[in-house]
Formats: sequence, structure tokens, C-alpha cells
Amino acid sequence: MEKIYQLYGIDTAVHLLRPGATWEISNMGFSKWDDPRPCPTMEEVKECMEKLKQLEDSIDTQWRDDQLKEFGIQEKVLSEQLK
Repeated sequence: MEKIYQLYGIDTAVHLLRPGATWEISNMGFSKWDDPRPCPTMEEVKECMEKLKQLEDSIDTQWRDDQLKEFGIQEKVLSEQLK
């Protein structure tokens, strides 16, 4: 089954790197940075995201059918099984 990532993403990475910062991103770069701390580089953000992905990949998350349906995945899994 396709992995559903809950932590992996730019929002979580930036929050972990600079908790509470106010920011906006566009075209894979920060377009707004409102925080006295230095803005993280996109490389730092990507490294943090990769660590989050590795963490989530290492966890055997088991979803209920109703949760998969909410994500719209159950139908996809069933259709692939019927092929």
C-alpha cells in the first residue's frame, strides 16, 4: 500500500528548524521571512524533510479502512487488487 506521510513536508521542517517563525514560500524559495533568526536555507529544509521521511518510513503505521477511505486510498488499493 502507498505510504501516507503525516510529518513529511515543508511546514513541519520549517517549524522544527525555526519554531514559531512567520514565513511564506513560493517557487521553492522563501518569499517572506518575519523572524529575528536567520532564514533556513532550502538545503536545510530539504535535509530536515528527508529525515522526517526516513522516520515515517521506519514506522509500520496501520490504518483502519475508514481512515483509508477518508484519504481516498481504499478505492485505489481495491482497484489495484482487482487487476
